[in-house]
Amino acid sequence: MASSSQASLLLQKQLKDLCKNPVDGFSAGLVDENNLFEWSVTIIGPPDTLYDGGFFNAIMSFPPDYPNSPPTVRFTSEIWHPNVYADGKVCISILHSPGDDPNGYELASERWNPVHTVESIMLSIISMLSSPNDESPANVEAAKEWRERRQEFRRKVGRCVRRSQEMA
Repeated sequence: MASSSQASLLLQKQLKDLCKNPVDGFSAGLVDENNLFEWSVTIIGPPDTLYDGGFFNAIMSFPPDYPNSPPTVRFTSEIWHPNVYADGKVCISILHSPGDDPNGYELASERWNPVHTVESIMLSIISMLSSPNDESPANVEAAKEWRERRQEFRRKVGRCVRRSQEMA
């Protein structure tokens, strides 16, 4: 079991690595320099997607036993997406607790694994923006719109992109 001091050391290292070698598509830093367990991230809407041109802010909160347990990621910018709850919380397999899915939707291999890093999580979220999973949605209304009323979905996403640009 990882202790919170081990988690701190790992998070410090990942932050240092991201500062030295930034990754295209997102930026990350601490919300408060005295707390390694809460990060502020900005995801740049992936090119050639409906989110292209947007700057979406989120908070990534790490548990004391990280990396044994996944962080949570919650958008603070308005975002319309099948895999994002109304409160902004991101719902993707790698952010679900390790082990078997009690609902049988995911394989254990798709869920959280301690080898994941901030970088791999952020790249998964960027990928989620590029290709929504409407099979097990967090936002049922957005998933239904994605499937049945694509123009309306595009319009709402476009509004979120424009708002995110105004806030940047």
